[in-house]
Amino acid sequence: MSVADSRTAARAPARGRPRSEAVERAIVEGVMKLLEEGVPLAELSIERIARTAGVGKATIYRRWSGKEELFVDVVRAAEPPEPVLPGTSVRDDLVALLEQLRRRGLMSRSSAILHNVYAQMKSSPKIWCAYHTTVIEPRRRLQTEVLRRWQRDGALRTDIDVDLLNDLVFGPMLVRSVMRPDADLPEGLPEQIVDTVLEGLRPVSS
Repeated sequence: MSVADSRTAARAPARGRPRSEAVERAIVEGVMKLLEEGVPLAELSIERIARTAGVGKATIYRRWSGKEELFVDVVRAAEPPEPVLPGTSVRDDLVALLEQLRRRGLMSRSSAILHNVYAQMKSSPKIWCAYHTTVIEPRRRLQTEVLRRWQRDGALRTDIDVDLLNDLVFGPMLVRSVMRPDADLPEGLPEQIVDTVLEGLRPVSS
């Protein structure tokens, strides 16, 4: 999904009057337009966003509590969609989750705007906290739930803490996509990671 396509997919919380997708799309596109013009995050006021989107400030506040929440929704809209988990095996589920992280890494690298947005977001503790709460934590919860389910089903060792399991499975992709921007993110990488890690995480038959 490109940044342009994803602008129409922002998931804003419903509050106040019934939602209007056209209005929300205009607001999100207004934010992206300002970002494309190089407006720093600190100067991205609700008033300026409203003027660019051609709406009133009240229209924005009926949908978002402030620019931090709006900005997080704009960034979230640019991310790959939540993966559909096959549920057929632990391998299939983990590959699907890792593929989403791989695609996210590729999108972040290919978009100069997103790269700049992430850098600015990290410089704002309030926005970074909101992003962590609404995007990163739910993603990790989903990963943890999948690991726990396959532990209960006997497909994964139960003598390893689930948080450590999470780090072991998803850490390699995060290192490559976030900490090593020069590292390759080829197709098939999720399968390689899962197959390698599962060798040590499957229960040993007695």
